[in-house]
Parts: sequence; C-alpha cells; structure tokens
Amino acid sequence: MKAVIPFRWNGDTMVPLPGFQRRCDAEFVCGEVYNLEAIEQRSAKSHAHFFASVNEAWQTLPENLVEQFPTSEHLRKWSLIRAGYAEHRNIVAASKAEAQRLAAFVKPMDSYAVVTVRDSVVTVYTAESQSMKAMGKQRFQESKDAVLSLLAAMIGTDPVELGRAAA
Repeated sequence: MKAVIPFRWNGDTMVPLPGFQRRCDAEFVCGEVYNLEAIEQRSAKSHAHFFASVNEAWQTLPENLVEQFPTSEHLRKWSLIRAGYAEHRNIVAASKAEAQRLAAFVKPMDSYAVVTVRDSVVTVYTAESQSMKAMGKQRFQESKDAVLSLLAAMIGTDPVELGRAAA
C-alpha cells in the first residue's frame, strides 16, 4: 500500500502540498486517470479524550479485575478485541493437549493478545491499531464508542459519565 499524499484543491486542479511534488512525479503518469479518495482527518482532541477515558476506567476498575489488566494499555487492547476491533489467527494442533501447550507458548509472545483454546484449535486475537495512520476518523469513532460502552459497563457507569470524568 502506498503512502497517502496530501493535495490541496485550488478550484480547478488538485495540487500536491509542498514537498510532495517529486513523489508525485515518481508515482503518477501525466494523462492517466487516478481515483481520489478523501480521507477525513480525525481530531487529536478526540484521540486524547479516548485514551484519557480508558485510563480513567482502568484507575476505577473493580478489585477483581485489577490483576487481569496491569496497565491501561492492556485494558484498551483487551476492550478493542472484545468489541470486535481485532484480527485473529487460528492454529490447529494435533490434539487438545498440544493446543494447550501451544497456547502457553504463544501467549508470552504478546502480552496484549488474547489467546483461547477450543478443542485442538488455538485462536490468537490481536487488537487493531488505533494510530492516526492505521484507523480513519469514522472507524476510530466507532471503536471509541464501542470500547467506552464496554468499559463503562465494567465499572458500573455510562459512557457519557466516563467521558466527563476523563475530561
């Protein structure tokens, strides 16, 4: 996948921002037709609010969940996975016992991953990246809403109150 090149619409044409002309010359052919997709930039304020809200939820976790989530990052990634914002890989083992051994081997490779075993199948879930580059505005907002709803339910509040507490 090629990197995004920012352009400015001048009323007649799309003009690459300063510093990107050379890359455009290398990647595009004069006279060819290219599809243009507008990517809405997401708000740094919304991004920061989300992480502050996750941290607030982590600081107010019920005592029975504290050991499960040693950091707010563990809680955020677990919540993303739980809310469906994850990738997963299945590994089929020869037996249930081998699947258990395999899961025990795989888990320490990524302390944020959720590893499950069902019969002889090990499934490894990893959270989607929420970086500005990896997740656009709409998908970030959807993941933010889903995660904050889940976290609010875990700590016995509602997402609006969680957001206010983090502000």
